[in-house]
This record gives sequence, C-alpha cells and structure tokens, in this order.
Amino acid sequence: MPRPIRGAISPGKGAPPIIEPLILADPAPDEVVLRIEAAGICRTDLEVARWTPVPRVLGHEGTGTVVETGHAVRGLKQGDRVMASFASCGSCPNCADDRPAYCFAGAELNFEGQRSVPGPSVMRPDGSAIGAAFFQQSCFATYALVRATNCVRLADDIPPEIAAPLGCSIQTGAGAVFQQLGAKAGRALIVIGAGAVGLAAVMAGRIMGCCPIVVVEPQAGRRELALELGAAHGLDGAAEDWPQAIRELTGGGASAALDTAGLQETFEGALGALHPGGTLGVLTLPGEFDEPVRHPGGMDFLAKSIVGVVEGDGIPAEILPRLIEHYRSGDLPLASLIKTYRFADIAAAFDDAATGASIKPVLTFKDEHS
Repeated sequence: MPRPIRGAISPGKGAPPIIEPLILADPAPDEVVLRIEAAGICRTDLEVARWTPVPRVLGHEGTGTVVETGHAVRGLKQGDRVMASFASCGSCPNCADDRPAYCFAGAELNFEGQRSVPGPSVMRPDGSAIGAAFFQQSCFATYALVRATNCVRLADDIPPEIAAPLGCSIQTGAGAVFQQLGAKAGRALIVIGAGAVGLAAVMAGRIMGCCPIVVVEPQAGRRELALELGAAHGLDGAAEDWPQAIRELTGGGASAALDTAGLQETFEGALGALHPGGTLGVLTLPGEFDEPVRHPGGMDFLAKSIVGVVEGDGIPAEILPRLIEHYRSGDLPLASLIKTYRFADIAAAFDDAATGASIKPVLTFKDEHS
C-alpha cells in the first residue's frame, strides 16, 4: 500500500525546501523502503535545487532502516540498517570493470531518477507527481524508496549521522586520494578547499602517509581544522601566489592535487603547483557545466594529468565498510566535520551549507518517527 510520508520539496531557483505531506509509492521489485534516520546535505543538492526545472525531493546521503522490500530483493530484510549511496546499472562496460561511479546510465539513474518501473516514487496527496528518485533515494523525507543495490549494511554501533555522509561526500574525497590521484606515502598532496570532501581527502592522505599535505582554503577556521586532521600546511586561498608557496614547501611541486573549489584560479593554480608527472583531480570545473574550460597549456598540458572525480571512483560495497573501519580506529574523525539539524530545520541547514557556516550539515529524523 502507498505510504504517507513527509518530504522536503525543493521548488527550484534556489528557493529553500518546504516540508509537505506526500505519498510514497509501493517499492518496485528491486527497491526497499527505508525509514530514514539521517541524511547529509551535499553541494550537489544545493546545485540541483538551484537549476531544477521541476519541484523535487532531493537528498542522496541517506542512512536508515529497511521496513519493506520489493519481491526481487535478496540479501536485505526488514530491520536491516543500511547506508545508501549512488546508483549504477550493474551491466555496462564500466560497471563490469568495477567502476560503477562511471556507469553509462549514471545520469539517468542518479540525476533524472529513472526507476526500473513506470511511475513516480513520490507524489502529492492529490496524485500529482513531483521529481524524486534522486540518486535512487530522495532521502530528504521520513521514508524513501531506494534501490537495493545502492545499500550497504551498517552495524548497530555506528551513529546514523556519522554514516550518512559516507555515501557521497566522504567516499568522494577519500576515494579520490585512495584510488584516483596516484597519491603515495612520502609524496606531497595538495587539497584545495576544506569542505567535507576536501577534509575527507586530507584524512585519507594522512592514512596513506602522504607528506606533506598542503591545504589551500580562505577560511582561517577551516585551515586550522585541516591542520588538526593531518595537513602540514594551511595556505590562505586568497593569497596572490600560493602555487609558488606550494612549490617551495614541496621542493618543486606536489605529486597529487584535488581541487574541490572549481574556480579558474584554483584549476590553474593546482596545475602550476604540481611537479611534472603529477595528477590533478577535479570535482567541478570553472564556469557553467557546458562551457569550455580554459587550460594554461604548455608543460602543464604535456606533462601533467587531469582526472574527473566522481564518487571517488569507488565501489560502495567495498569503500564504505573500509571507511567505517577507519572511523572505528580513530583515523577518520568525522564528528569534527558534522553539525546536526532536525529535519524540520532543513531550510536553515541548506542555508548554512550554502554560506559555509556548516562544513557537513546532517539532518536527523529521530523526532519524526517517535
């Protein structure tokens, strides 16, 4: 039977989300119904809320408890706690090569919310459909339909607010360092931007033994936190020639860099701060999504590599348990990044995410299910 829920609808043009009564559809054969315990707010949620042409329920860092399963679901049952991550088709060449973050159907599944059955996953009580199945989750709601293949089991001892951000932002930053940038022990790592993704990269670099780790960030408080989490140097991103400072600190340039800021000056600066043979990972590029990107050319073009970072090129079923173990051991002190908000305060949480007042806002739903 369709389930009454409460969900936060982003109306578009950057307007704050509004919580409304909604109806959750019955699960498709490959879906589970999650009672949401916590949901992280990611930059991607803010961006989609800005440009979406239709009202949507967003949210793609959900953690919760399975309360119902579709008839084709195997390996999950009612009562299981899970983390939810991104969706992939499981059958394209990239999925077959264990690179689900680069699934051929990734845009349709994650951004367009294309389900395996016809019909919307969420609708208003009058029957009108709204955009949902975002990353096959739309977890800014009390309950969500989630593809079973998105889900990774979660032990009872891990708080939901800690687990939620692992599904996207933490695995993106950590995975980029573990798997994509060629980062190595004893070699320098640059991280531009000390948000949740950047600080996850700092912690991953410390775990790997990268040395030195240099963070470029305009906010002094975030630079200080980066130093506490493992960076050796924190440079003010507003400084005129921070690439030259990095070259001096690293004896000629870093081996790996992750640019989470997506500005022309950070893109070019990061390339300039790498030594020949170094690799730059980019999460977002300067300008609008479909605009050409200016490249400085020369040896920066010939002797350095650029890789696009999507979900840290991770396999959720492998990297999320690895991250949990690092959290348990104390190597991934995620609580230092997180500020919790009641679901009812989602508009304030969105605002804090947009202004940078909170590094990783996480919604909690305890009051919604009592």
